[in-house]
Amino acid sequence: MINFPKYFNRKYTRREFIESAGLFAGLMAFTGTQAGSINNIEDSTKEKSNRRRVEIKKVDLAFEREPLIRPFGFKGGYVSELWQTAACLGNKKDENVVGLGTQSVLWSDAEVFASHSESEGNELMLAITKRALFIILNTSFADPVQLIDTIFDEVFTFGKKITGNPNLRKTFILNALVALDNAAWLLYAHENDISTFDDLIPDTYQDSLSYRQSRLAAIPLISYNVPLDEVSLAAQQGYSVMKIKIGHPGTQGEMLEKDKQRIKSIHEAIGQIEGAHYPDGKISYYFDANGRYESKETLLRLLDYLDNIGVFERIAILEEPFPEEYEEDVHDLDIRIAADESAHTDKDAEKRIEMGYRAIALKPIAKTLSMSLKIAKTAHEKGIPCFCADLTVNPILVDWNKNIAARLRPVPELGVGVLETNGHQNYKNWDKLLTYHPCSGAPWMEIKNGNFQLDEDFYKLSGGIFLPSQHYRDLFKNK
Repeated sequence: MINFPKYFNRKYTRREFIESAGLFAGLMAFTGTQAGSINNIEDSTKEKSNRRRVEIKKVDLAFEREPLIRPFGFKGGYVSELWQTAACLGNKKDENVVGLGTQSVLWSDAEVFASHSESEGNELMLAITKRALFIILNTSFADPVQLIDTIFDEVFTFGKKITGNPNLRKTFILNALVALDNAAWLLYAHENDISTFDDLIPDTYQDSLSYRQSRLAAIPLISYNVPLDEVSLAAQQGYSVMKIKIGHPGTQGEMLEKDKQRIKSIHEAIGQIEGAHYPDGKISYYFDANGRYESKETLLRLLDYLDNIGVFERIAILEEPFPEEYEEDVHDLDIRIAADESAHTDKDAEKRIEMGYRAIALKPIAKTLSMSLKIAKTAHEKGIPCFCADLTVNPILVDWNKNIAARLRPVPELGVGVLETNGHQNYKNWDKLLTYHPCSGAPWMEIKNGNFQLDEDFYKLSGGIFLPSQHYRDLFKNK
């Protein structure tokens, strides 16, 4: 038996680390690619060469639809639910693991979202996950980074075909691959007797994840329609950094005026609140435009206004102001501009850095851990700080994100490690989702005075990510 701290309500056998599941029903309906076509993927790195290859002999997929408290507004649109995906991978010993993902069609490709109903968009992303699972069936891989690299182009081609969108954004594919990637890392860990996050990460990415934070400032998300009294309550609860969605629906002129009024209202509500746990004693602002500002001129008009009302000096980060195709140099902006969606890959991140972007939002829970490791490495080598942003994911994925955030050096304007997490603000059944976490009730999962406290147990157990969730395991019980 394996003993864990007192907040666990049961003990685990070694066997129970491994999920059980059946074959993915209907998988063979996705024709056009022979299963096993990427067999024997070669490891492109030399470190940790003693690690064993992983053979994939079983695949399966399940999902659940989780409703939100209210329509969640960002990127000029609104979502009402988020689909939680669970991907099962099994080896030749009939030992299986379950990896998780959260689909966000609006975040990953607003054009796909706008061209379909909410459910249709989610179905398209789910079909891409199914296709990817079929491709990797009866193959082997050296580590998940190589696995994702090898299948990406084929999955991307399939995604463009079924969405009918030749300009499909890469983040749509990466979002679809999260559950598969998550499961691949778990199976890789099992095959190589890895039980901690530090040992999981290949040597080539270790330098970019060399910190060990004892706490992380939790960043809540203020979307378009979050009431001001909830914003004030968050400030009173000790949250020191507020992520505020800008880029309201409408024309560029309408958007600008709505953004001005929304920011002014929020600043009037919380701008005078002070506390010792805030940077410089005051609340900092983190604005996310999700690519809604179509010109630098419009953005400068907003920044001039924010300077006039005393907000500009409080801005720690302005994320993704412009559409991806609007490749505007931002070196001249006296503010830390961060890339998120536009940094699909490490190559894209490098391009944004050359354009003057001075921070990168990492999203292992949205772009896969594999791709996020490559992006973090690129940013680290160029002296650009990273931080972890949310995708409104479930509690287990929050701890995958937390493991990365805990090992990143802080963004200078913030001075501390940070982790955006907003699931508790948006999921209707958040308390129930918490019970699915194998470490439900662990101290590191709680936000106290606006912070996550990361104790020895968090690092020892890696936030519980290697432990099976009974709920998600049961999704495959009768297959």
